[in-house]
Amino acid sequence: MSAPPVLTAVEPAKRRPTSGNQSFFSSLPWIGPALLLILAMVAFPAGYMIFNSTRKISQVGTDLHSVGLANFVTVFQDPALPRILLNTFVWVVSVVGITVLLSLALAQFLNKPFPGRTIVRMAVIVPWAASVVMTTTVFYYGLDPNYGIFNKFLMDVGILDEGFGWTKSAVPAMFVSVIVAIFVSIPFTTYTLLAGLQSIPQETLEAARVDGAGRWQTYLFVILPQLRSALAVSVLINIINVFNNLPILKVMTGSIPGTNADTLMTYIFKVLQFDRRLDISSALSVVNFAVVVLIVAIYVKTVKPMKEV
Repeated sequence: MSAPPVLTAVEPAKRRPTSGNQSFFSSLPWIGPALLLILAMVAFPAGYMIFNSTRKISQVGTDLHSVGLANFVTVFQDPALPRILLNTFVWVVSVVGITVLLSLALAQFLNKPFPGRTIVRMAVIVPWAASVVMTTTVFYYGLDPNYGIFNKFLMDVGILDEGFGWTKSAVPAMFVSVIVAIFVSIPFTTYTLLAGLQSIPQETLEAARVDGAGRWQTYLFVILPQLRSALAVSVLINIINVFNNLPILKVMTGSIPGTNADTLMTYIFKVLQFDRRLDISSALSVVNFAVVVLIVAIYVKTVKPMKEV
């Protein structure tokens, strides 16, 4: 009788390590459409904007010749630029700062169980779902000194003796623009922070209470650190959105003469619409883009939004 065959372990075939180029080309069919979309929607317009910023372009849009960096020299020699940059800084810091503080409180409130919480959560989305231009236009006409509902209310309660032109001069127009921008920005920020709150384990909060931590101590030293990622991302997106916001300021401050109520975005729009200087507006757009990239880079380097707690 023959001996049974001896089974030997077969070593698995060794996989050849794939290089970075091979991995990229193998995934290209999947990421190719996204890359083409990014190229068409972001890279090409940005490159064309930079190209136009170095050209002399007539008011009818004819490309005359190259001027190098002359357009940027014109931009930085503009006496209105310091005031415009100051307005942009105040605009972004005010809107983002107040929005985040109010959204922290609102998210904490919406995270608590109470009757009708679902309806309240849905109501918070309304300013976010509505058109920004429509919402701003409602505020604009509501602030009209002759027939605006807000002025009528302030006169009825005795705060004002007559209607006040909130959108007729720079300072009050910027003030009400900040209020409208906060109103529009709160829903997104609140829901981002609410998602962060709901991801905090209840065991962590219970452990803090068992250790004797009060409400404020729990919030400051347990909840806020756990909200680091959600808070950092919401602040970053708000900075970009508010910095590049045009509709609110265009509706609220567009009728004010001069540049006292302008930010970089509204000034670019005025140069393009009224002066018909595509070359100068392109140079301003490059400056605006560079400032945003610098702010985002400093913020990401300092805050490290994706860093684990």
